[in-house]
Amino acid sequence: MFGLGRCSSFVVLTLVGALAPCDVTIAEEALEEQKTLAPYFFVQGGDPAVDRFPLASTHVDVAISGVIAAVSVTQVYENDGTRPINARYVFPASPRAAVNGLSMRLRDHVIEAQIQERKQAQQAFETAKRAGQTATLLEQQRPNVFTMSVANVLPGDRIEVTLRYTELLVPTEGKYEFVFPAVVGPRYASAAASANPANEFVASPYLHAGEPPPARLTLRGSLSAGLPIREVASATHALRGEFSGADLYRFALDDKAAERAANRDFVLGYRLTGDAIQSGLSLFSAGDEKFFLLLALPPARVTPQAMPPRELVFIVDVSGSMMGFPLDTAKRLIRNLAATLRPIDKFNVLLFSGGSRLLSPVSLPATPQNVASALWAIDAENGGGGTELLPALERALALSPEPGLSRSFLVITDGYVAADDEALGFVASHLNDANVFAFGIGSSVNRHLIEGLARAGQGEPFVVTDDAAAAEVAERFGAYVSAPVLTDVRVRAEGFDAYALEPRALADVLAQRPVVVVGKWRGEPRGTLVVSGVTGRGAFEQRFDVAQAAPRPENRALPYLWARSRIASLSSYGLAEPGDDARGEILGLGLRYSLLTQYTSFVAVAKQVRNTREPALDVKQPLPMPDGVADSAVGGSVGVGAEPELGWLVALLGLAFAARRLVRARSVASAA
Repeated sequence: MFGLGRCSSFVVLTLVGALAPCDVTIAEEALEEQKTLAPYFFVQGGDPAVDRFPLASTHVDVAISGVIAAVSVTQVYENDGTRPINARYVFPASPRAAVNGLSMRLRDHVIEAQIQERKQAQQAFETAKRAGQTATLLEQQRPNVFTMSVANVLPGDRIEVTLRYTELLVPTEGKYEFVFPAVVGPRYASAAASANPANEFVASPYLHAGEPPPARLTLRGSLSAGLPIREVASATHALRGEFSGADLYRFALDDKAAERAANRDFVLGYRLTGDAIQSGLSLFSAGDEKFFLLLALPPARVTPQAMPPRELVFIVDVSGSMMGFPLDTAKRLIRNLAATLRPIDKFNVLLFSGGSRLLSPVSLPATPQNVASALWAIDAENGGGGTELLPALERALALSPEPGLSRSFLVITDGYVAADDEALGFVASHLNDANVFAFGIGSSVNRHLIEGLARAGQGEPFVVTDDAAAAEVAERFGAYVSAPVLTDVRVRAEGFDAYALEPRALADVLAQRPVVVVGKWRGEPRGTLVVSGVTGRGAFEQRFDVAQAAPRPENRALPYLWARSRIASLSSYGLAEPGDDARGEILGLGLRYSLLTQYTSFVAVAKQVRNTREPALDVKQPLPMPDGVADSAVGGSVGVGAEPELGWLVALLGLAFAARRLVRARSVASAA
């Protein structure tokens, strides 16, 4: 994924003796001025306390009831060394997760974490760290990237940190999916993005491709659908499972696969009998506040007799992280997508990594010859260089639209970029009469970016985890662009005092999935909620009798889901930096509903001062390279459009700086 400007520490060993100290100093100062972040390869062989990875295991418990998943994730930290350590671990989460609790177990003592304003939580953690108290801090770096910090883990300690979250599962085309993201892929951060403190997590250590994950992952759960389950399976992991009746399924990861389970996302897919989709109205009363969840089934898709001419612009990531399996899968996907083009359609291709290359200044007719030439050019790509997504989007959206054509942009990437919010904001503010369809390729894609691009561009997100899915995804795309399911979607209340509805505006329904609305209500549960819109056959309306849905205690997750939806809306779903008023409201929601946000964090501190001997050693837990991603994701060749002279210069500076760091590390080790 990275060009020569990104240093990889595994190549430093051959250059240490060739660099004079003064040259290293000059190179280090020059590189420091760039303030560039980058992931790097973890190198063993130094301090034994560092080589023993503090995160020993992760255990996940999943309870799916109807359309809501309740998940607890327990991370076990151990110190097998001889010195106290402070551990830091970067890990992913679902972009829709409402994290509402954290606890720390130290021996037989359980400490429930407190939700605090982010800076206050950081101060509490740092104070405890300096005082020698054991503490843990959970922070959000992105809606789908968290960091866990644990201070003063003493030799022989075993510390369990458990976070809890809820998530709404919305089916598409009759299929439900529960996804547990297992690894954060290495992110690319340009010099501009590196200046943002929110991108500090980018500088994380990684193991080489193919090395087993340092921590064991186990997962078990139950699926209580409420309706008979037709089929259930995982395409990503080997499962052990059994039915207890027609509507209850218990599952667990196969023990033999647990050692390597953490290098790719876990995906559980299931269908109900007859491809049924759970819909209806759910109510919950929390005393002073009352909440509802509405899932309304859209009508059947109506395929028009004649689809208007289209213009498709393929924006294809050919960076280093796409090398190998991801790019091969992307090529297969593009070939299948190109098969949906007709002679009356037009298309264009923009390949990007550190720079970009456009197939044609204007879109070309989709003749067999033009399509074949484009596919040949794409097939010739092998992957390499950085991932400059924003400039690629700017160049693609600057293309003059073809009059009379229905235009769609198709972004194909793994999403391993740090400037994801900037890209989402650009699409939301510059896209007028075109849709964006985002295709995430790989075993552990950046779902925040993939889903955000589609939301900002009023299109649809797709995730392709293997070659076999490419044809099915292309077929679904063809159906989505041929005709939307429901347009001009609106929700109104009649005789029901509903307020604070989320989302505030409903997008067109392109896929066969429910219309989802969460909100609050006052007074008695009576009246009607009405969903209306326009289909290929004309006006559509669906009515829900509120009196038929009594408040139930099992709907206790609704306050978290509403608050999480409200926070996403206030932050424009990551499409823009919230204003002062929105930041204040997000902070208030996080504190009121005990939710992890960009402005609130969880912190737990043990009262006892445990480390009275020596300052603890800071240790970053290395991450496994996602399955199918090559080492080029962290260091590779110059990509499309990069400047080779600048690349070699930055590479030399990077190598020199890494060499200096290695010399210092050896000096410290020798002194010790």
